[in-house]
Amino acid sequence: METLVALADPTRRKIVELLSHGERPAGAIVDKFAISAPAISQHLRVLREARLVRVRAEAQSRIYELDPVGFSELDDWLRGIRKFWTARLEALERELDKPETTRKSKRKR
Repeated sequence: METLVALADPTRRKIVELLSHGERPAGAIVDKFAISAPAISQHLRVLREARLVRVRAEAQSRIYELDPVGFSELDDWLRGIRKFWTARLEALERELDKPETTRKSKRKR
């Protein structure tokens, strides 16, 4: 999943967190990091390709904002994973709620 690969990098996660507070011009994003503008540009490209951010031109500036499409896809994927684990955790909880003697007799079988 391209989204998870994009978010694996801590700088890209920080960019996403920054943009979660609102859109920003590229220069304002660069100013928040101690790495070069070309490096931030590469991170933004990866985030764009993963559809986590989108960009628009405004005069001489490039304005970045979060892209709901990529986050919807991520949320859909996480929902499926949650269903998988929720059912198993509920079964474990039911098993643990049983009296100890009932659980011991099942293990002997």
